[in-house]
Amino acid sequence: MDAERMKVAALQAEQSSLSRSVAAARSQESTQRRELISRTADEIDALRKRHARELIELEEDARRRERELHDATADLATTREDLERERKASAALRDALSQSNTANTSLQAQSSALQSQLDALRAANDGTAETVMTLRLELEAAQRRIGELEEEAHEAEMTRRRLHNMVQELKGNIRVFARVRPLLASDVSSPEDEKVRKETLANMAFPDRDNREIVLSSSSESATGQERKETWNFSFDRVFEPQSTQEEVFEEISMLAQSCADGYNVCIFAYGQTGSGKSFTMEGGPTSENAGMIPRAVDQVFQATEELKSKGWEYILEGQFLEIYNETINDLLGKGEFDKKKHEIKHEKGTTRVTDVVVKPLRSPAEVRALLALANSRRTVAATLMNERSSRSHSVFTLRIRGTNTHTGQACEGALNLVDLAGSERLNASGAGKNKDRLRETQNINKSLSALGDVIAALGEKSDKSDKHIPYRNSKLTYLLQNSLGGNSKALMFLNLSPLAAHLNESLCSLRFATKVNNTHVGTAKKQIKST
Repeated sequence: MDAERMKVAALQAEQSSLSRSVAAARSQESTQRRELISRTADEIDALRKRHARELIELEEDARRRERELHDATADLATTREDLERERKASAALRDALSQSNTANTSLQAQSSALQSQLDALRAANDGTAETVMTLRLELEAAQRRIGELEEEAHEAEMTRRRLHNMVQELKGNIRVFARVRPLLASDVSSPEDEKVRKETLANMAFPDRDNREIVLSSSSESATGQERKETWNFSFDRVFEPQSTQEEVFEEISMLAQSCADGYNVCIFAYGQTGSGKSFTMEGGPTSENAGMIPRAVDQVFQATEELKSKGWEYILEGQFLEIYNETINDLLGKGEFDKKKHEIKHEKGTTRVTDVVVKPLRSPAEVRALLALANSRRTVAATLMNERSSRSHSVFTLRIRGTNTHTGQACEGALNLVDLAGSERLNASGAGKNKDRLRETQNINKSLSALGDVIAALGEKSDKSDKHIPYRNSKLTYLLQNSLGGNSKALMFLNLSPLAAHLNESLCSLRFATKVNNTHVGTAKKQIKST
């Protein structure tokens, strides 16, 4: 029994050991299984991720290939279009080449023909080369002859002027130059309308080739309804048409202006109605081409004195600029406002002096131009119906020149008086009667110009009556110009005329006065020179 029990116990122990072994095996197997499952799950997860990545890469690769395929398809289509264009261009080029070949063949034929013509022309040119050379020599000779003739003509003209000046000086008359200003844009309401221009212009003619005559004509209807034509002929020492330049005008007076350096008194004055171009003639415009008689005459005098230096002459030049406004003398070179000094005119031994005025030494034409600019800025001007900017005073520029010759001991003294007279005008035409100041100015201007006319008339009668009284003192203007008008000076008057038909009556009055002046004998000018 015990043995059985022991066997049973042994069996139970073995069974228990087996159970534990089994349990341990099962536990180990479970552990291994769990580890295996865990590893398998990781591997499966890794495989899934790798598969997902590969799938994404495959999809991207597929899309890339699809894009490449699309691009390749588009490139293929473009290539086919380019190929088609190239085929068409190639066909066009082949056609053009064919046409070029045809044209080239034609050009070659034309070239051969032109070459033949060229050979013929060369042959003809070779034949005419001697003729061309002969003609060239003849042309050069003709040009030299033309130059000689022009020089002779210029010398003849200068001789004519000198002889004319000499005749006029011997006659002792006041020379008169008439000048008609051109039509201005402001004179015409419609400058482009030729009909309006013709109606605006007065009927003026210049018939002679010597430029000494001016003819005015007018037509009107009489009281009986018949057309009445009137013609007026005038003759002067020189007549300048509207197209005449400042240079052409000055050429005629250059020798006269220069003679003050030889010891003569010279007086050049501009006369005419308001707006006739007196100030432009005497003072000119802003450019050198439009420079007036005053700056040109001054340049001429300076040039003459410079040339005479080689003959031993030394000169001192002085200038003064006065205006006569309402019968009062004003010094245009004075400082500040016009002073209240009473300037008196003194005549001594053929010279004229004005007391208490500024006399400036002049060393160059530039100083004279500055002096003129100062004087013009101070000169009395105002607007009237006759002229937008009308000078309301007479201006008198005087250039005194004193010379001494160190070689011969001689001395000379001359004066150049350049006068810009105020415009003559009628009260009803100028509109000055509507303004008290303008009225007084116009009355004084016309009074002084009337006094000038009286002096001219008296000088004309003096030859018949040696004791004839000359009313110089009736006006400050005539008294200041006494030596210039009384025979001690070379005198020249510029008669300025307006070209307008509306100013015809004023122009006729001016022309009649100028004729009276031109016929007035004032005596032969005297040269003021002495030995020291």
